[in-house]
Amino acid sequence: MPLSHYTGLTGLSDDLPVKAGLLLVNLGTPAAPTARALRPYLAEFLGDPRVIEYPRWLWWLILHGVILRIRPPRSAHAYQRVWTPQGSPLRVGSEALAAALQETLSQRMPGPVKVALAMRYGQPTVAAQIEQLMREGVRRLLVLPLYPQYSGTSTGSVLDAVADSFKTLRWPPELRVVNDYHDDPGHIEALARSIEGWWREHGRGDRLLLSFHGIPQRYTEAGDPYFLQCQRTAALLRARLGLEPAQLIVSFQSRVGREPWLQPYTDATVRELAAQGVKRLDVACPGFAVDCLETLEEIAMQNRDFFLEAGGQELRYIPALNHSRHQVDSLAELALRHMQGWPERGGA
Repeated sequence: MPLSHYTGLTGLSDDLPVKAGLLLVNLGTPAAPTARALRPYLAEFLGDPRVIEYPRWLWWLILHGVILRIRPPRSAHAYQRVWTPQGSPLRVGSEALAAALQETLSQRMPGPVKVALAMRYGQPTVAAQIEQLMREGVRRLLVLPLYPQYSGTSTGSVLDAVADSFKTLRWPPELRVVNDYHDDPGHIEALARSIEGWWREHGRGDRLLLSFHGIPQRYTEAGDPYFLQCQRTAALLRARLGLEPAQLIVSFQSRVGREPWLQPYTDATVRELAAQGVKRLDVACPGFAVDCLETLEEIAMQNRDFFLEAGGQELRYIPALNHSRHQVDSLAELALRHMQGWPERGGA
């Protein structure tokens, strides 16, 4: 008899209570801020065909022949600038968010619920966390990628990982997915209250720049909705804050390579604003649920330096929502809506 290709979870107790599960998925992080730890992490991340849409043979040669020889030491230096005694900011912040959501949903749901956190790249993996949730009795699973705006490079890749995991399971749980929440009223309100609270404490700058992570322009031309969803988030937030178009500006960061990415670019934008006479620039990053390398190092350090060198006086980074009560409440409400009809959810 041929060996089975499917994983069955044996040894489970018949009296184990059935639970609903919420799996948060964030991008991921290396295990340490070292070149040695960065190599396998970058190989997994940049080797994902969702992230880099090049012919596989060509990209394999570029990735392993050039990029993984050069980029790990540079990335390690950047991670060292933001690494905390507790570890990676993204890992620590995501774990705090998961713990806060566990507490909130346990209070608001009549039936048992289990919240877990997975990383798309690195540890803990999506497959391992799904298996662990099933061992704890989860038979209904909601997957919530921590990307407010959908892109094939981010949420699409999470869906691939979930599908790959489910294909190996003998008895997979019922599945629902939050595709995006870029225009969710609760999320927009959470962003607005966070910015308003920061302004009350620190004062308001001359402009507010919303910097989103970029993707290659050709992905948008091929049908990726990310650019439109970023613009929609910005428009809703601008209206909620009562700002004029010139007071809130959108840009895109983190481009690599020579091909065109979504524009305007953040580094060019901060220089242009300084040249135009803007002295105090506030920057928020509504595409990031939790602070990470791209916000703490690229925006708060690199782009701050670009702004000052071009004649600006102060670039103030407004932190991500992280595990603030604003974000916890908005994501809990989002999860409860997507769980409607499940016995653990209760009600309609």
